[in-house]
Parts: sequence; C-alpha cells; structure tokens
Amino acid sequence: MSAPAISVRGVEKSYRGVHVLRGVDLDVARGSVVALLGSNGAGKTTLVRILSTLLEPDAGTATVNGAEVRTRAAEVRASISLTGQSAAVDEQLTGRENLVLVARLRHVPAPHRVADELLERFGLAAAAGRPASTYSGGMRRRLDIAMSLIGEPAVIFLDEPTTGLDPEARLEVWSVVRGLAASGTTVLLTTQYLDEAEHLADRIAILHEGRIIAEGTLAELKRMLPPTTVETVEKQPSLEEIFLAIVGRDTE
Repeated sequence: MSAPAISVRGVEKSYRGVHVLRGVDLDVARGSVVALLGSNGAGKTTLVRILSTLLEPDAGTATVNGAEVRTRAAEVRASISLTGQSAAVDEQLTGRENLVLVARLRHVPAPHRVADELLERFGLAAAAGRPASTYSGGMRRRLDIAMSLIGEPAVIFLDEPTTGLDPEARLEVWSVVRGLAASGTTVLLTTQYLDEAEHLADRIAILHEGRIIAEGTLAELKRMLPPTTVETVEKQPSLEEIFLAIVGRDTE
C-alpha cells in the first residue's frame, strides 16, 4: 500500500496555556475524502493550519504528500491548497481575472487557458466576465475552490467550506467536492455539519477536546452504537428538504 497523503502523530498545540490539540493521530489515504468533525473550539482549524504550514506544532510530527511540515515546509506548500471559511476572491475582479491572477502568481503556463478550463469545469463560464461581487454565495465558493485547484495540488484542505451558505449553495459545494474525489484529489474537509460528512466522506474522524476520539467509515462508526430497534414511525420532511423541494432542487 502507498504511504498516506497525510500522516499525523502525536500533534499538540497550546495557546497561552490552553491545550487545543492534545496528541492528534490521523492518516488520510491518497485520493480519499476524510471529514474532520468537531464542535467549535475542538481544534479543527488549528490542525489544518499546522498541516498547511501556517502554524508550528508544539510536539508531534505531521507529513503531507511525503514532506514533514516543519522541516520541509516549502515542499508541503507546493503540493497543497487551502480554502478557508471565507471565500478568498477579489470581488472587484471578474471570475476569469481572479483565476488568471492566481495562475500567474503560481507561474502556471497558459494562465488564460487554465482559467477558461476551470470556469467551464465549475459551471462559471457564463459569469466569467462579471465582477465576483455580483456572484451568489455558492458561485463565490465554487470560484474559490477553482482558484485553489490551480497548479493541480495533490492535497486540498477545505476548512468548513459551507459555513454561512444557503441549502442550494451547500449542494453546489457538495457537487464540487464529489468531483474532486472522482478526479483522485485528496481532500481533508472540516465541518460541523453531520449530514455533510455523511454525504461526502470516505472516512470520518471525530475531534473532541483536542483528540481524535473515533475514526472510520460511516458504517464502522455506526457499529460503535448499541443495536437499533425497529419501530414504525411517520417520517416528516425536514425544513431543508421542504425548501429544496419547493425550489426544485434534489437533496442528493
């Protein structure tokens, strides 16, 4: 078996005496989507910042795409992309201009061709010439993720990518993540939304009070609970299902 795309062993991090990460162990297989679940303050963003070389751990080791994050940080940065909780697009530029700018900064050949290919791939070609300030939340997030793919990074970190988005926009982002997985990109996704992890992840890790307390496929996690009893109940649709049905969107 090939080495994991991400490997974390005993990572610790404290801020002013407050222990945020208390010895995190985690492996992410190449080409997989792993969802990191946890409540606010659990340490999800801190771990992502360590893996993307924005923070140094106090203890432990972490490798991304075969490079250790402290000793080979430049190699790590060359192989990853990070999409944070807020879309990092320049709203004064058009969608195409945002992509061309990033392609030039990353010294990618034929930046205009790369931009046009990504606009088509992410369903933004019709809006390519419009300022990003006119885009909906879902369109901005799709543009943000498209920008993160320039240079074809081996590993992508998506830190709560659907926070603040409406149900339709969330489905748009879910479709993008499924496309990344289908193309063989390794994705580490942090989220507070259980349904998001259930729909998107090959494996799920639960981070609680600075430690991974459970990790596995959805089926494996379900087997940790006591056997279920079967009862006949009338299932009422959720408000999200009602909304999506009314506006004509599929919940899958």
